[in-house]
Amino acid sequence: MSTVDERIPCAGEMRSWAAAFVARVTARNRLPLDYSVASLRVVDFLVDGLRKGGADRERPRETLFGLGAYVGEVLVRRAGAVWVDFDADQRAYFGQPVGVRMPDGRVWNPVGKVHNRFEAGGPEESLQTFYLMLHGRARRTAA
Repeated sequence: MSTVDERIPCAGEMRSWAAAFVARVTARNRLPLDYSVASLRVVDFLVDGLRKGGADRERPRETLFGLGAYVGEVLVRRAGAVWVDFDADQRAYFGQPVGVRMPDGRVWNPVGKVHNRFEAGGPEESLQTFYLMLHGRARRTAA
């Protein structure tokens, strides 16, 4: 698999990208990344750890992208979203090539949201809160 530095995956590759990322980070650590809404607190914690470690944005870029792919996959599995390739206007607006489309048609940028958490920190950038406040979620929860 390519690294983020070499090539950004398209929407059709994001599920496998997220799964490979989870396999990599949980192989060494007992992180509860189980695609549950509660696991988004773990993502908040991990991003905060990167920030507190004094990392600049370039060094953890692949990790941040992997965490964003994971957050997007939680939206796919739990909120009824689907991965989409952004069009040129969306890429310019979000600064990312891929995101998710919710059942109501709204598009969201989970990779960008992880980058926001890294850069700004604080409870207002919580990924778990992002999910809980998210408009357009499906009423049911998918397994």
